[in-house]
Amino acid sequence: MIQDTPRKLVAELIGTAFLLATVVGSGIMAENLADGNVAIALLGNTIPTGAILVVLIVLFGQVSGAHFNPAVTVAFLARREISAGLAIAYIAAQIAGGLLGTWAAHLMFELDVLQFSSKLRTGPAQWFAEVVATFGLLMAIFGALRWRPDFVPFSVGLYITAAYWFTASTSFANPAVTLARSFTDTFSGITPAHMPMFVGAQLVGALLATVVFGWLYASRPRQG
Repeated sequence: MIQDTPRKLVAELIGTAFLLATVVGSGIMAENLADGNVAIALLGNTIPTGAILVVLIVLFGQVSGAHFNPAVTVAFLARREISAGLAIAYIAAQIAGGLLGTWAAHLMFELDVLQFSSKLRTGPAQWFAEVVATFGLLMAIFGALRWRPDFVPFSVGLYITAAYWFTASTSFANPAVTLARSFTDTFSGITPAHMPMFVGAQLVGALLATVVFGWLYASRPRQG
C-alpha cells in the first residue's frame, strides 16, 4: 500500500465523492424513471451502489485501503491498523468527499446544490437495522481480508447490494454517507434531525464487529 499520506487522503476524498454521486444520482434517476414504483426505484438505486463499490475498492484499495466510511476507519483504528491522526484525517476527507459527491449529483440533475432532506427515517427498528447493516459490512470486510483478500471488493459490493433489501433502513452503514444524504432532499435522503441516531447505531455495529471478528479470526497457537 502507498505510504504517502496526501495521496491516501485524496483517494479517500475522490472515492467517497464518487460513492455519494452514485448513491444520490442513481436515486434521482431511479425515482424519475420508476413512475411512482418505489420497489423499482430502490432496485435502481441498489445496483449502481453495489457496482461502484467494487470499482472504487479495486481502484483505491492499494492507495488508502479504500475505507470511504468513518465506521470502517474507526474499526481499523480499534484494531490498531491505522494511527489516530491518520484516522481523523481519513474521516475528514470522507465527509468532504461525501458532500462533494452529493452536490455533484445535484448539479448533474439540475437541482439546487444546497438542500436539506425532509425524508423521515427513524425509530428503534431502523436504528437496530443500522447496527445490523454496519456489523455485516465489517463482517464482509474482515472475513474477506482473513480468507480471500482479493475478494474484498466483491464481498463489500455484494453485501451492500443485499443489505439494501434485507434491512429496514436500506443499509446506510456509513456515517459519511448518512451525513451527506441529509443534504439531499431526493430519494436517498434522510432528514438532518434523524441523522445522529443512524450514525450512533453504525458506530455501535462497527465496534461490535471489531470485537466479535477479532476473536473469531484470531490466530491460535498450534496444538501439540
